Amino acid sequence: MSVTQELTPPPSLSQEVIFPSSDLYSDEPPVETELHLRQIILLFQCLEWLWRERTDFCAAANLTIYYSPNQLKSKDFRGPDFFVVLGTERKTRKSWVVWAEEGKYPNVILEILSPTTAKTDKELKKQIYQDTFRTPDYFWFDPYTLEFEGFHLLDGKYSPLTPNEEGNLWSQQLGLYLGIYAKKLRFFTVEGELVLTPEEIAEEEIQRAESATQRAEQEAQRAENATQRAERLAAKLRELNIDPDTL
Repeated sequence: MSVTQELTPPPSLSQEVIFPSSDLYSDEPPVETELHLRQIILLFQCLEWLWRERTDFCAAANLTIYYSPNQLKSKDFRGPDFFVVLGTERKTRKSWVVWAEEGKYPNVILEILSPTTAKTDKELKKQIYQDTFRTPDYFWFDPYTLEFEGFHLLDGKYSPLTPNEEGNLWSQQLGLYLGIYAKKLRFFTVEGELVLTPEEIAEEEIQRAESATQRAEQEAQRAENATQRAERLAAKLRELNIDPDTL
């Protein structure tokens, strides 16, 4: 009697690579202090307003970057405090999933230092941003000590940025300076002008309107004073039997 053996066909050589789900929520812990939170929000608001007409970037704060399937099992590395990705769609995301974003990594990363994170930000994360992310511009800032440093990727290694005369550091990727103003890290234009928040712009508009109102009131007062002087002079002339209208 013959035995018939069913053969299992070999797997196709063209099987597709299956990536993990890209619908992943951010898994970041809360920011450490209110000062850290205010600093992050300040940078976010300024850049979003400055680039309000642009649709080709993503600015995010305290958002997980998933760049490897292994990271789904390991919590050793979390997302930056603030980062910007250029050349991408401007929209809200649950997290940044590199394999779902055409392999794009951040162009700029900023970490807000604290006593518990400074060592990691300056060593482990800096190494990851340099060697894995290949992020061109990396900055860190301590909102308490005001320590501020920046680096630019040059020949595969981070090279420290040299501050200009105002102490600001240039971000080649953003086309903006970063520097300390009123004990906060702020953006500055290439001309050195402070990038304002929408609230600061509104406050400036209010101040300009108030100044214009004050100038108008001062002009009106000067005109009234001139009229009163003219009337007093005319009255004096009439006392001297001089008709002021004939002068």
